[in-house]
Amino acid sequence: MYDSYYKLKGKPFQLAPDPFFFFGSSTHKRALAYLRYGLSQGEGFIIVTGDVGTGKSTLVRTLFGSLENKKDIVAGELVNTQLDSSDILRMVAATFGLAHQSSEKTSLIKNLENFFVSRKREGKRCMLVVDEAQNLPLESLEELRMLSNLHHEGKTLIQIFLLGQSEFRENLAVPHLEQVRQRITASYHLAHLSAEETQAYIEHRLRKVGWSDDPVFTAEAYQQIFEFSEGIPRRINTVCDRLLLYGFLEEKHRIDGEIVKTVADEIAVEQPAFARSSQDEKVSGGDGAKKPIANASELEKRVMMLEAELDIMKKRFKKEREYMRKIVQISLNFEED
Repeated sequence: MYDSYYKLKGKPFQLAPDPFFFFGSSTHKRALAYLRYGLSQGEGFIIVTGDVGTGKSTLVRTLFGSLENKKDIVAGELVNTQLDSSDILRMVAATFGLAHQSSEKTSLIKNLENFFVSRKREGKRCMLVVDEAQNLPLESLEELRMLSNLHHEGKTLIQIFLLGQSEFRENLAVPHLEQVRQRITASYHLAHLSAEETQAYIEHRLRKVGWSDDPVFTAEAYQQIFEFSEGIPRRINTVCDRLLLYGFLEEKHRIDGEIVKTVADEIAVEQPAFARSSQDEKVSGGDGAKKPIANASELEKRVMMLEAELDIMKKRFKKEREYMRKIVQISLNFEED
């Protein structure tokens, strides 16, 4: 919808991980270097951690996409990680297209080993990407370690990537996972983008789809986006996608701080994670440090926050009515044409 209005060749702020839009911030460049080193070792665990939306999946897909011998890679991806020690082996087998439903644990391991050996003989490397690794039970982590120990003719048969949220680092610190820690060949924690990187990230994604400064973003808009998103790429995408939709519906070619605030308020009502950050900012007075409201009880503070939410909702409903009117008018004009 808005891409044709701004003469873009596609949607620049889609949420799905896409190496095409990979942005080499300082933290992502260092992470990619660490992962390439780990990949060159050909064994053990490669671990990437970071807060939700910091780009872990995009980073690994970019790594795979940069390999010269992509045809020699057999990669499986495991997303459902709330599995016990036997179920996770079944899921790994299913990921690689092997029989798994009625197999015993020993049969599952043997089938996986035979599969990995066959691929090794074909000159191929097997890799397993495990997303949401913070949800893995400790026993399941131990099963993955056992898989990473499989060898043939002195060569490791599979290398495992573990992608997890920040708490996964704490999970790994428990004493009886010492053998898992010893199998880690590379590890990196993704940080949030800085204010300058947030602006560069936005402009990078826009240029990837042919942006020619339409719409133009003001310095205040970039700063507001950074503060609201906290420099988290997925949040930046959410905000910017809505900004472009707003700009299209309101026929705006300049995105300023006031527009960002309007859109941010709407998102804050819809998404509690954004709402919490927005409310904290209001209570803190904008400097990031909480300031107590004079003589106000916790109940009074809560009432004030609820009143603020109600005000935001009223503005949102008013804006949505305007959106619907615009969309109906656009549809009617399209039918007439």
